[in-house]
Amino acid sequence: QVQLVESGGGLVQPGGSLRLSCEGSGFTFSRYAMSWYRQAPGKERELVAAVSRASASTRYADSVKGRFTISRDNGKNMVLLQMNSLKPEDTAVYYCGANPRGIWYTNDYWGQGTQVTVSS
Repeated sequence: QVQLVESGGGLVQPGGSLRLSCEGSGFTFSRYAMSWYRQAPGKERELVAAVSRASASTRYADSVKGRFTISRDNGKNMVLLQMNSLKPEDTAVYYCGANPRGIWYTNDYWGQGTQVTVSS
């Protein structure tokens, strides 16, 4: 059974940092591109960042470039999202996703999401 379990969300002040983690199980993690998406209230789910199977390629939304960093540890079946200089508009539920085709493709599997709230 495929599982993606996110953790690390919470409440942070503007300008602060958070690190999200996602642990995968039930599939060959190293053969899947991994990504983070987010969905704010009343908005569509959007790509935040993606990383290829061996970390050779990454992709970021323009709104997070220079502030967020995606990374993965295939030995631990984990993908991380380091979020710095957080803004109120980063408030959303963040979802981890996986697909075997690459960073430009939609996800086959999704986690349940973790809430990130940026507010003073």
